[in-house]
Amino acid sequence: MRVVLTFFSPSGYSAKKDYAGADHIFYLPLDSPRNARRFIDLVKPSLVLWVKYDYWYYFLVELKKRHIPLLLVSGMFRPDQPFFRWYGRLHRYMLECFTHLFVQTETSRLLLRRLRVTENVTVSGDTRFDRVIEVAEEWEALPAVDEFCGQQPVIVAGSTWEEDEEEMDHYANSHPEIRFIVAPHEISEDRLAEVERLFRHCVRYSAWIRNGGIGLAGTRKATPGWPEPNVLLIDNIGMLSKLYRYATVAYVGGGFGDDGVHNVLEAAVYGRPVVYGPVIEKYIEAIELTESGGGIVIDSAVEAEKVFDRLLRDAREREEMGKASREYVHSRKGATGRIVRFIQENRLLTS
Repeated sequence: MRVVLTFFSPSGYSAKKDYAGADHIFYLPLDSPRNARRFIDLVKPSLVLWVKYDYWYYFLVELKKRHIPLLLVSGMFRPDQPFFRWYGRLHRYMLECFTHLFVQTETSRLLLRRLRVTENVTVSGDTRFDRVIEVAEEWEALPAVDEFCGQQPVIVAGSTWEEDEEEMDHYANSHPEIRFIVAPHEISEDRLAEVERLFRHCVRYSAWIRNGGIGLAGTRKATPGWPEPNVLLIDNIGMLSKLYRYATVAYVGGGFGDDGVHNVLEAAVYGRPVVYGPVIEKYIEAIELTESGGGIVIDSAVEAEKVFDRLLRDAREREEMGKASREYVHSRKGATGRIVRFIQENRLLTS
């Protein structure tokens, strides 16, 4: 058996292009009748796992035509999606292409029931819970990051955009005793330069490694009273899931943009308080983490500073929030095993 892993998102591809668990990794061609036919002719899949949100009409229809088993993994449905609107006939047809739909929540199952999609739906949960637990259990220290953090309190800000960084730059620039690790969602030179302009006492991870952890010497001119940088700017892809382990408090970006917050589970699994912006309504894990007491939603830079001050000062609140975060993640594990059992019991990989 060979495993083919495809992406449409550049960030997803960049993070997993060297993944050892797949035999072939590449971008999925754009959705068209010709591309779908050619791609499936070349790959000849025995089983297709379609993960989460993006539904590509021509690929799905072609798989159905050829009677290739097709499973939706970690599906999530909301009333505002086209499936449930008067104009959503093509979207509803795409649902008929799936052999089975594994959805994250009971709410999603009930929405599908409104469309009379009932026989082939299972509430399995989200496989990301299993993955972040696995990553946390395999965690290994990063010596250069250890050296940067020292014994200081650390705020790790992951998957950030400019809107997120603007919520934190004043706090970082006025608190030399706190270490910040900032991992932007995109790492183009323009984005990295933007971060450096906002955070005045900043060193790139690559420079920190290259200069043996000597701080600003040889990279940027030190400011009197700031003998070394207090912001480590991550200029590579793939480290973030390990970096959250260093956090005294974690901040997850995206919550001040239109698309919403990024993956809060990567931080929560380490038992850390998790802070994020207000755009979370499409992300059930962020909503549930907030309700569990492990996450805090902020609306402004002023509120961010108040929350950071409070959490860094109050060890008991940090401990309680961290415990709630970890327990929330571990209470949702098991989706991967449920899906694997379905595949085995239905002998979907025996042909």
